[in-house]
Amino acid sequence: MMKISHLCFILVYDRLQRMSDFVYSELSRDKLYDTLALIRDVFIEFEAPDYSEEGIAEFLDFLEPLSITGMLDDGEMRIWTCEYEGRIIGAIAAGEKHVNLLFVDGKFHRKGIARRLLEVMIENYKPTEITVNSSPYAVEAYKKLGFVANGSEREENGIRFTPMKRVL
Repeated sequence: MMKISHLCFILVYDRLQRMSDFVYSELSRDKLYDTLALIRDVFIEFEAPDYSEEGIAEFLDFLEPLSITGMLDDGEMRIWTCEYEGRIIGAIAAGEKHVNLLFVDGKFHRKGIARRLLEVMIENYKPTEITVNSSPYAVEAYKKLGFVANGSEREENGIRFTPMKRVL
């Protein structure tokens, strides 16, 4: 019979081994469409139910490849991704001090991917504080990442958000 401690070790080892299969890197332009598709799909599944038709349209307009490419080209933001078995499963888009987008495929939630993507952003920009306008769905996740509400929930163009901040 296997002891519980052995089973726990196997489960922890298995999780660590799987985490090492995640590859984090700055967005390569040939993966832009796959990255935007991931963000769109995760938004539709988890975020859109909290938004009006106007808010959904506003968010999807923001994700237009020409808009995103323009922001990347102008240096307004950078995007880092997480890949697993050659597939984009997470992404963070951010400026020097502000997280614009942070999305992880639902099958990979609660595996530390969002935390690691945020760490990659911090390592690259080295900000003293970070802000985010969190969707209602993500407020608790951002709290677990060290953010605190910096105001009450607002709505602009149908997008509901809570401004949050994390001091480093």
